[in-house]
Amino acid sequence: MKRGVHFQIPNEYGDYLWRILQPLEIDNYMWQTSGESYFVVDGELDDEELFNDYAIVEGTNLANRLKTNQYYTIFVELQAFPLGKTVNQVQTYEEFVGSDCELVLLIADNSYVSIYCKNKNAIEKLYFNALKNNFEDVQFITDENDTRTGLTV
Repeated sequence: MKRGVHFQIPNEYGDYLWRILQPLEIDNYMWQTSGESYFVVDGELDDEELFNDYAIVEGTNLANRLKTNQYYTIFVELQAFPLGKTVNQVQTYEEFVGSDCELVLLIADNSYVSIYCKNKNAIEKLYFNALKNNFEDVQFITDENDTRTGLTV
C-alpha cells in the first residue's frame, strides 16, 4: 500500500515548499510547523526563520508565506490537519494513521523530501507534481520500502 512519496529537491534557495505543495488545497488545513528554514532577502540568506517551531499556522497564511517568498530549507516538519480538527503532533506512522493529521511533509539535509499522506489520490498528484518539477529520485513510499521509524527529522 502507498504511504506517500519521496524525492530530492535541489540544495539551493527557492520556493520549493510552494512547488511541492501545489497539488493540495493548502488553505483547507491548519499546519503545525517546525524546522530550520530561513528567508532569502536580496539573494542573501536572512536570519529570520520561515517557521516558528511547533507553531500552528492557518493554511491561507502558510500559502501566502510560501508563495511570495524565497527561502532556504535546512530541515522542515509540516503536519496538515483539516480545519476544525484538533492539532496534535504525530511522531510515528502509527500515530499518523490513528490521528486527524492528513499529511506530514519532512525535509532532511536541505534536499531529501518525504511526504506521508492518507489520501491516495493526493499521493498520486504529489508524485506526478514532483516529476513535473524535475525533482530527482521520485518514488512512492510503500509498506514494503518504508524504513523510517519516526515522522520527524
